Amino acid sequence: MLAPSRGALSLGQNTQGHQKKIGTIFAQMKDTRMATGLAIGILALQGAFTEHQSMLQKISGKTHLEVIQVRNPEDLKRCDALIIPGGESTTIALLARLAGLMEPLKEFIKTKSVWGTCAGAILLSQAVSNPKKGGQELLGGVSVKIARNGWGSQVESFEVPLDVSGLRDAHTPFTGLFIRAPVVMELLHAAHEPPIQVISRISDTLLPRGEGRDRSVVALRQGRHLLTTFHPELTSDSRFHEYFVQACVLPSLAS
Repeated sequence: MLAPSRGALSLGQNTQGHQKKIGTIFAQMKDTRMATGLAIGILALQGAFTEHQSMLQKISGKTHLEVIQVRNPEDLKRCDALIIPGGESTTIALLARLAGLMEPLKEFIKTKSVWGTCAGAILLSQAVSNPKKGGQELLGGVSVKIARNGWGSQVESFEVPLDVSGLRDAHTPFTGLFIRAPVVMELLHAAHEPPIQVISRISDTLLPRGEGRDRSVVALRQGRHLLTTFHPELTSDSRFHEYFVQACVLPSLAS
């Protein structure tokens, strides 16, 4: 059961205009397939992939989306972008290895947009501070160090209103659902990587005990990639999925 909502932390930033840009970006695309049917994959091996699919279908009328459940390398080849859902990160990694997807996923991340939520955020990270015994296989792609189950067990899950820079109707908080959520321990700034853009933080008063200078970060972008430590797909609010398509995927395809 989720605990009562707790207070949000304002970022004092309101970036708008992604909705207006979508038509221009589509018009600039020379590839007819992209202009008429954007293919977004969801890694469908374990976790909350059906919830992500429902959200994408909810916005598909606006953006001409084709939603693909990815279970093998052939599915992945059809995708213009990918969502890695919440679930259990070591299980997802193991199933991806068994499906022959780990190396194709690593190559995909090098050129196309990927969004990781909760367990997906762990898989997108460069390092995990507390891997399971036997290690944690990662895809990389986002320059962060992350800790698994940062807030504790399932019974310590909670929800909190978040201010998120760049969302449509940014003055309206987004409900962050934190369920066995990871914690960003450190932003690993690298000269050869795109800069990290923090788009949402949680109040320091809500953080679990421990060290880590960047632990308040709960959503960020790095280049074409998006990372959230909570579960936007478990709400009824589609704005994060709109943001991924309009701010991350479409610009990367048009460039």
